[in-house]
Amino acid sequence: MNFQSPDLTSCDREPIHIPGSIQPHGVMLVCNAASGRIAHVAGDVEGKLGITEWAGAQLADLLGADVAASIMNPGELLPRSIRPPLATEAFDVSVARQEGELLIELEPAGPTQELSTLLPRLEAAVQAFDSARDLTALARAAAQEFRRLTGYDRVMVYRFLDDAAGRVIAEASGPGADSFLNHHFPASDIPVQARALYVQNLVRVIPQVDYVPAPLRPARPPENPLDMSDCVLRSVSPVHLQYLRNMGVAASASFSIVIDGALWGLIACHNFSPLQIPLDVRSGCRALAVSLARQIKARNNTDIYRERVRLRTFEDRIVEILSREGAIDVALSKHLREVQKMLDADGVAVIRGSAVVREGACPGDEDVRILADWLVRKEGDPIFATHELEARSLLSSEAVPLSAGLLAMKLSSEPWIVMWFRAEILEEINWAGNPHKAANLDSDGNLRPRASFEAWSETIRGKARRWSLPEIEAAERLSVAIRSVWQTRQIRDLNKELVALLEQKDTLLKQREFLLGEVNHRVQNSLALVASFLSLQSRETEEPSTRAALEEARRRISAVSLVHRRLYGANSIRTVEGARYLDELLDDLLAASGEEWKQQVTRDFDPVLLPNDRAISLGLIVTELFINAQKYAYGGAAGPLHVAMKESGSRVIVSVGDHGAGRGTTRTGFGSRMLDVLVSQLAGTLKYSDNHPGTLATLTAPIDPMGTGS
Repeated sequence: MNFQSPDLTSCDREPIHIPGSIQPHGVMLVCNAASGRIAHVAGDVEGKLGITEWAGAQLADLLGADVAASIMNPGELLPRSIRPPLATEAFDVSVARQEGELLIELEPAGPTQELSTLLPRLEAAVQAFDSARDLTALARAAAQEFRRLTGYDRVMVYRFLDDAAGRVIAEASGPGADSFLNHHFPASDIPVQARALYVQNLVRVIPQVDYVPAPLRPARPPENPLDMSDCVLRSVSPVHLQYLRNMGVAASASFSIVIDGALWGLIACHNFSPLQIPLDVRSGCRALAVSLARQIKARNNTDIYRERVRLRTFEDRIVEILSREGAIDVALSKHLREVQKMLDADGVAVIRGSAVVREGACPGDEDVRILADWLVRKEGDPIFATHELEARSLLSSEAVPLSAGLLAMKLSSEPWIVMWFRAEILEEINWAGNPHKAANLDSDGNLRPRASFEAWSETIRGKARRWSLPEIEAAERLSVAIRSVWQTRQIRDLNKELVALLEQKDTLLKQREFLLGEVNHRVQNSLALVASFLSLQSRETEEPSTRAALEEARRRISAVSLVHRRLYGANSIRTVEGARYLDELLDDLLAASGEEWKQQVTRDFDPVLLPNDRAISLGLIVTELFINAQKYAYGGAAGPLHVAMKESGSRVIVSVGDHGAGRGTTRTGFGSRMLDVLVSQLAGTLKYSDNHPGTLATLTAPIDPMGTGS
């Protein structure tokens, strides 16, 4: 098996978690978690443990019964500095458990650190962290404390950037060591799968870079490799070992800084001669790295909280201004300086339609319009933020340096957009070697690590200061607040218009009521004159048939007057409650018919709401049917009469029934013709049927003028 030259052309594809070997300063035992029988070993088991026949042996045979019992029981603490029965030295034990197997690692036990010595050193380190005034001071304290604990020649605090590259933000080193402080390292130096292992296993130690890997015995089949992700002794990628040699490093260690499950950075330790750090020191450093991660998170949270409080103050101030002043776009334009200051921008512009207003250092009007069109076409959230504007090719050469950073708030597609600008910052980056140099391959096409770490400077253009998460959140809240103010303003204006319209409508209604009252008064006077004239003519006429015709005409005129008076004397000028209307109409008809009829009429009315114009026709029809029943049903005498009204779906049904002689031949006189016209106006039907005895007249018509009969 060749451990020196991986057949790879990309570090990102190297299966570093299944190397099939370990670092030879320790040994590994792989046993069945249930039976305790040894299945595989790695390292000099024969020499270090004094066991030659290990295959299938019990774990207790190799390490002793007490130690084996502690290892097999997951709930027990592992013993420190054990001495196996046949071994000539003591070992520190660590165990990884996976899929029914135990991976037991034994490393030579170094000098034991007494708790009375180690704890004060850890407490001093934590106090140094607490005393740091900012992140830079905290990282510097971490580098110094980790070097004091471990004794490495150079300790660096390495922070991952947004593009996965890294930067050394703090360093502590001895005399003669090269400095990498503030140097950047490309993302390819720490491949993706390596970063994943740093999150899973917070500690990695390489006591000696120039080692020969100790293979797993017997070798596992390719389809079932042994996952050593959680193992301290896991053999390191040959590419990484060569990388360290190229840096002049003989031993290294790293402690992960993990915040909220993500790899924030590393404590990277280098030594220029082989160096093994004891397990207790390693455990102390691991705990210190966790403490450092908490400190960084707490400081970040505090900074974010302060920033959010500051932004909230600006938000409240701007919303208060917009709420009390005139048009929102005008108010924004008048207070652009405060809007600019809110997000710490170099310039701000507001575009509404074709109008542009600007404040501070920002592109000209035409470039702002170009950006507005580009943003309108760009789908997605109403908030857009970038520190490296990809639309700079659309802009004039003068606008590019001013608009590298853009945070835009799209309020509508009119367009109505607020844009904050941050100018380009020329950044001089020092790299530890040229990050743009082509991959270094050997004669077989295998990847070789870069050999040069000499400082290489690069000037970065086209980028601005990043917009922070609180700033983006503040823009989102301000967008919602402006829309809310805008909608409230629109609702308030609409309410004013509605109030004015209602006042205008009330005035018109009063005018209409006055006119209707005047018209009703004149109509009543006219109808009264006509009725009086007909009554006078009737008294002066000696011809009985003529007198009867004039009297019939007078009664119809009186009925029309009665209908008109009842409707236009009501509160509503559009609709009338049908039951009440017919009830009062019959009262008036009976008052003019004599006392003998009042006891003969029965009524059965359901409440039906009728339009006024249809109620007039309906009242005339009921009046005519009532007059006909008086004339013909009982030979002019009084008799039982039943009037009913009900609603059926969208139709009204009115009936007038008697128990008299019954309907004789079909009448074709003036009254019948008038009934036909009125029924036609209602788009209804009038049917006569036998009332057993007598006649039942039934009118069916739509309530709605647009309704249709069935």
